[in-house]
Amino acid sequence: MKKLMALALTLILALGCMGAFAEETTEIYFLNFKPEIAEVYEEIAATYEAETGVHVNVVTAAAGTYEQTLRSEIAKADAPTIFQINGPVGLQSWKDYCLDLADTEFYNMLSDKTLAVTEGDAVYGIPYVVEGYGIIYNDAIMDAYFASENKSTEYTSMDEIKSFEALKAVVEDMTALKDELGIQGVFASTSMAAGEQWRWQTHLLNMPIYQEFKDAGGENTILTGLDAAEITFSYNENFKNLFDLYTNNSVTAKGLLSNKTTNDSMAEFALGQCAMVQNGNWGASQILGVEGNVVSDDDIKFLPLYTGVEGEEAQGLCIGTENYLCVNSQVSEEKQQASIDFLVWLFSSETGKAYVKNDLMFLSPFNTFEDDEMPEDPLSREVLRWMEMDGVTSVPWTFASFPSEQFKNYVGDALLEYLQGSMDWDGVVQVVIDSWASERALNA
Repeated sequence: MKKLMALALTLILALGCMGAFAEETTEIYFLNFKPEIAEVYEEIAATYEAETGVHVNVVTAAAGTYEQTLRSEIAKADAPTIFQINGPVGLQSWKDYCLDLADTEFYNMLSDKTLAVTEGDAVYGIPYVVEGYGIIYNDAIMDAYFASENKSTEYTSMDEIKSFEALKAVVEDMTALKDELGIQGVFASTSMAAGEQWRWQTHLLNMPIYQEFKDAGGENTILTGLDAAEITFSYNENFKNLFDLYTNNSVTAKGLLSNKTTNDSMAEFALGQCAMVQNGNWGASQILGVEGNVVSDDDIKFLPLYTGVEGEEAQGLCIGTENYLCVNSQVSEEKQQASIDFLVWLFSSETGKAYVKNDLMFLSPFNTFEDDEMPEDPLSREVLRWMEMDGVTSVPWTFASFPSEQFKNYVGDALLEYLQGSMDWDGVVQVVIDSWASERALNA
């Protein structure tokens, strides 16, 4: 009897330990949106598990496939517990899976509560980074151009480049002098490979759509866009201005752009093969991480996306976010809380904040960060410089109102056809107008 009791007690204790171990090793699943920082998230996950015993399964969607990856993964038994939406448009698709975070510590950490994606009193998405994009340029190459005795323009510094007219004159003159400047083209390759067109069909397209909705009189161009059943694409020539400037003065010929990726273009910039590339401050890690990078931190600067609109001299960078974190309302309460705990740790603990600042290089919107805890990479510093510049107005991320991911893909495909000569510009314009209307009606 004593032996049986001892055996029973041993089994009870063993089961208790197994239960405690299982509780300590709860697994959560983070579906990451940004391929360029996937390795950093994996390192963060390993550190968090070492500290807490909670395993964070990080899965990263390939570029341009996040929506379809989320649709596939969310239906699985082991679904993502943390995922991302791209603002109010994304909420329309994923509201049934978004936990109300209004009463959580994570939401309370948000400095500006108006940045969250909400509906009524419910909080469904919380931004985790404020970002900016424009034209990144190598100041050393630009200084070499301005000092050249062979230049044909009268411009002497980047401080004088405040319009498309000025930018075009300088860029085309630099193309004529590219051998002297030691570059293969002024601009990096316009990446048009599948899944790599987002800098044009989303970020560059933001400019004409923002102008159109601004003219419509809406104080908030994103909300105006969400209400727009159709668009006229009235600023299409301004889009064409800059897109043509990129592709006519590029490292790569137009006919070869269909194979180019964003990584290709960032490497071209890092290796000094070009002077300019359109991208955002998240691209700093790509530039600095390229083996053989020859661009000094002090020479990595930003210029707004000038397209030739009236008053653009007072235009700043495109500032905003499309990255809103959500917690899956369909998983267990234990996994919901474990997911929230991980996010709180990442954006408030000393270890987590160090990753955010030094490795993810995020400009964080949370009140847990002091001024000296913000990223020090050159492009984040440039975003802050432009945001604080007197007499300059940032351009909001109006693409948050675009009707769908498929709309962007239609635009990207049309732009590729335009570059390949199988579609004229009027055809591109019609694709933009028609696909906006059809996708908005489809997703109404």
